[in-house]
Amino acid sequence: MPIEVYAVFIFTSALLALAPGPDNIFVLTQSALYGKRSGILITLGLCTGLVFHTCLVAFGVATIIQTSDWALSALKVIGALYLVYLAWQMLNSQTEDLSGKDVVLSDTNLYLRGIVMNVTNPKVSIFFLAFLPQFASSNYGAITPQIILLGTIFGAVSLFIFSGISILASKLGDLLKRKPNAQVYLSRMTALIFVVLAFNLLMGLIS
Repeated sequence: MPIEVYAVFIFTSALLALAPGPDNIFVLTQSALYGKRSGILITLGLCTGLVFHTCLVAFGVATIIQTSDWALSALKVIGALYLVYLAWQMLNSQTEDLSGKDVVLSDTNLYLRGIVMNVTNPKVSIFFLAFLPQFASSNYGAITPQIILLGTIFGAVSLFIFSGISILASKLGDLLKRKPNAQVYLSRMTALIFVVLAFNLLMGLIS
């Protein structure tokens, strides 16, 4: 694959990772609430989810999901329910001290939270199905290895950018530690974002 194709792909991937969406909003809010370490662990989970979606596209499973109404609907419902569950967690913990002493989430919990958030969003597979093949060509060899490589590069770019978001958002969280009321509002805002994302997924069942 020519170097210019890689360059265009990396640049495009960076722009897409920076564009407001469920994943980077999720990283931003969680980092602000629980710190940069939590945000980076969630980012690692999200990027692991990207590996899953890349494999679905590379081996043709994403096409089956896209054309199967029941499979697509099931994934959307699961994803929406998980987002509602996260919203409930936010509201349930909004009165806790967010200085990090009372709110304790294990590394495994944070990592798995990122994986579930990404894997249960069928829009990622559909996006990859439309995006990755644009940069692959039979002129460069077998398609499947190219798709896997492109998906890996996209994940690496997302990891870099989302980690940066985690660090910046954690600075905001440090300021909020001194303002309990602001922490409560941030928890409520995060819960609202999760509900909106869940609603957006469920709206896909109607359209």
